[in-house]
Amino acid sequence: MAKELNESCFKQEVLESSGSVMVDFWAPWCGPCRIMGPIVENLSKKYDGKVKIAKVNVDENQNLAGEFNVMSIPSILFFKDGKVVHTHLGATTEVDLEAQLKQHLL
Repeated sequence: MAKELNESCFKQEVLESSGSVMVDFWAPWCGPCRIMGPIVENLSKKYDGKVKIAKVNVDENQNLAGEFNVMSIPSILFFKDGKVVHTHLGATTEVDLEAQLKQHLL
């Protein structure tokens, strides 16, 4: 299951992580975000132990959204060793998101 992150744990879980992390910036009222929810959950199960997959509710964590210039959602940021290596904006298919995950994080 994708881990819910907030401003108090983001630094430790993502920025100080020595591995690969995919973070879905979303909000409950966002239609495309609701489409991406099950896709992100499926990938979190499939890549458990290989890639940390997390979610950040932008309504509850506006400072994080601002820090990473999240202007539209869903925004999916790919982090490697604490640095953003790729950003995907908008909804997409599970096949496409998995291909991006493999390309940038594995």
